[in-house]
Amino acid sequence: MFILALSLGFGSMYAQSKNAEEARRMFDKVFTSVFGPQGSHVKYSVNILGIYKTEGAIEYKGKKQRYQEARYASWNDGITAYMVDKKKKTVNIYNANDDNKDKYLSKFKYDVNNYEFSYVTRGNTYEITAKIKESSLFGIREVMAVVNKQNLHPQSLNIKLAFFRTTVKITEFKSGNISDDIFVFPANKFKDYEYTDHRKDNN
Repeated sequence: MFILALSLGFGSMYAQSKNAEEARRMFDKVFTSVFGPQGSHVKYSVNILGIYKTEGAIEYKGKKQRYQEARYASWNDGITAYMVDKKKKTVNIYNANDDNKDKYLSKFKYDVNNYEFSYVTRGNTYEITAKIKESSLFGIREVMAVVNKQNLHPQSLNIKLAFFRTTVKITEFKSGNISDDIFVFPANKFKDYEYTDHRKDNN
């Protein structure tokens, strides 16, 4: 009986290990399809506890990024980031790698190697879960990504933070054929805005 139990235990550990390896492999593929050099386009909506709701679109290409929402917009060409507040009619300019350009999001940086991965199959999708090994007050505790089984395109993200969960719904996703031109700030559209340049703040 002891030998049988030992065999079953090792078998379970091996299965969990293989599941984790496959989950991490799929996660890496999804990550590359979004943030890789080919670029990507994502249309999203998010509702945080019914208090904050927004929807918009975002494009990535390596270190470059652009997003558009009803009130906020941003262009980041990999060197300079322009953060636009349409309500206040302001443009704040930062170095691209300056965390101060988005003080809230900078609190939620994460190291992918500090997460344990697993996945389950549900119909035509995979649910890939990344759960943090060591948590802190701020930061992401767990992410569950629903991806298409055929092409691994993301459909939604369920994100657990310290005090709440929120779901980001992805209604449109495209990987590849993203032009560099879209990351160039269209200054002519914001001529009457107030500009503040923060690029020398940390020097």
